[in-house]
Amino acid sequence: MKRLVMCGLFCWLIAGVSGCKKSVEIIAHRGASYLAPENTVASVVLGWEKEADVEIDVHLSKDNRIVVIHDASTKHITGIDLKVKETTYRELRKLDFGSFKGEEFAQERLPLLDDVLKTIPPKRKLYVEIKCGKEILPFLRQTIIESGKMSQIVIIGFDIKVVTSSKELIDVPTYWLKGTDKVKETEEWIPHDPKLVQMVKDRGLDGLDVHYAGVTKEFVDTAKASGQKLYVWTVDDPKEANHLVELGVSGITTNRPAWLREQIND
Repeated sequence: MKRLVMCGLFCWLIAGVSGCKKSVEIIAHRGASYLAPENTVASVVLGWEKEADVEIDVHLSKDNRIVVIHDASTKHITGIDLKVKETTYRELRKLDFGSFKGEEFAQERLPLLDDVLKTIPPKRKLYVEIKCGKEILPFLRQTIIESGKMSQIVIIGFDIKVVTSSKELIDVPTYWLKGTDKVKETEEWIPHDPKLVQMVKDRGLDGLDVHYAGVTKEFVDTAKASGQKLYVWTVDDPKEANHLVELGVSGITTNRPAWLREQIND
């Protein structure tokens, strides 16, 4: 008993000297996208190598293939304007999705969700953001089940109807993505409404994944009290990250996973 008391006092002393840092999940935004082209196998694998979980975006192609891309068009990344839902995967696969980041990535092609699922290492999670409508859900469910990695998948999305339907069809942790705006007169960020927590709970979701700028202590405390997890995106500022850790968020999405973790630990 005496030994336990001494151990407790020692931990208390260390916490008082260095500050008590709570553990926080680090999620690589579109893979390690600061260093590699977003939403490619290269960025995903680099995210795993940086000892982070990984977030990707998915759309459904014309031939019902689940492709990993953020926009509904390929123009932003490749310079060629093809609508994903109107184009077959075979056609999309011909485009260069890596050169915009550097010549060393010139061979990167648009990956399928299948390609990314195969890369998931043990004890890591893949956050799949649905960027289209409910039409993707049956194919998404089948792909996840056939991968054998269902326990490592998390679903997120901005359309609350889509993620609610996804939760009902695919029983994995599912979170609603929510942004925030600024007050026009002051340019100050508008805090997230704590009522959102009950809103997602009523729909059977597991929590929220929100824009970091609207997070307050009241919002975090409300989520905790309801048993919900609260994630934030997209944070590359160490000062902001440390503030969010102290508030008690469950996870932080960032373009620079290893670097940001070092800043938080320091």
